[in-house]
Amino acid sequence: MLSIALPTSKSISARALVINTLAGGACELQNLSPSDDTRVLTAALANRPQTVDIGAAGTAMRFSTAYFASCPGEEHILTGTERMQHRPIRILVDALRALGADIEYLREEGFPPLLIRGRKLQGGAVTVPADISSQYISALMMVAPTFENGLRLQLEGKIASRPYIEMTMGLMKAFGATADFTDHTITIPHADYHRTTPFAIERDWSAASYWYEIVALSPDATISVNLPGLVADSLQGDSCCAERFEPLGVKTTFTAEGAVLTKEPHDSEDALRYDFSACPDLAQTFVVTAALQNRPFEFVGLESLKIKETNRVAALMTELTKLGYLLEEPCEGALSYHLHRRPAKDAPSIATYEDHRMAMAFAPAVALYPSLHIEHPEVVSKSYPAFWEDFSSLHQ
Repeated sequence: MLSIALPTSKSISARALVINTLAGGACELQNLSPSDDTRVLTAALANRPQTVDIGAAGTAMRFSTAYFASCPGEEHILTGTERMQHRPIRILVDALRALGADIEYLREEGFPPLLIRGRKLQGGAVTVPADISSQYISALMMVAPTFENGLRLQLEGKIASRPYIEMTMGLMKAFGATADFTDHTITIPHADYHRTTPFAIERDWSAASYWYEIVALSPDATISVNLPGLVADSLQGDSCCAERFEPLGVKTTFTAEGAVLTKEPHDSEDALRYDFSACPDLAQTFVVTAALQNRPFEFVGLESLKIKETNRVAALMTELTKLGYLLEEPCEGALSYHLHRRPAKDAPSIATYEDHRMAMAFAPAVALYPSLHIEHPEVVSKSYPAFWEDFSSLHQ
């Protein structure tokens, strides 16, 4: 049995870093994620330079915007890669401004870089669209206990990535703050964060999804992969991949140590219909797996994929065409596959668009396309730096 030590969750790590900093840093954070995102956010919060360059880390950009806006007396320029400077942040900036923040766009309206002059924010009520990115909501939630009047956050429209909002609430509670989430309203009173006991970060379910894909696509019927540290009762919404991969032929057995993945017979004819609005980071993994199993699907809830590291919907359609799979975008936020094929390219080369999840979602395709090449494989460092080392262990 192959055993893989997954990285810890960068989503939990990022939230724990911000909240622990707001709490005065008295808590020892154990097993922080080794990802680039965690590294740049750790440096930003610890060093607090005048110009904070978060590179390609979207989570760090959004969380840092809210954090530094609520730090009285500090002034920072927040910037990132060229791609980051074209990723929208207006929704978060507008909400923070409505709560009293002093934030200025230095180039294009609605996009980084930002000039942030920190203030003691009074808080109050604000409304934000909920169907784009839960990171805007989480960023506001984490700093809300520092507001004199707390925060009443009204979410407008369909709520995207609700498990990530619940993850934020869980971490806030672990550090002494409270939040009430009723219908489309989040209410957070003023409070002082505090925690002195160590806090351990879970293993990453998003990273686990690539091993589910590897098992699903493996020609070896006896393949077995042990993922220590994964728990069924997780803060991470992406833990739903255990259930969702069952129709794709992967069985999950939870043990005291973690999760064991094995292949099992499955019906490969029924179309898959999933809504990824609660777990958008799993979408690429499922799209590639289902297509390569020649399984028809209709996936929805993909609206946020267009504002990630790249336009992931367009990227998936383009790169899967190289392998001969013709996807359709029937409407905004949807992707479908109806078994339309054409010959695959010889020695297909998969572009990764500076997107770690494109690289890892397509890597298992080598089981079906041995001449496949992944361009710029180093992008995996954003969330799973040891991925290629772990991936190579399949052939040892």
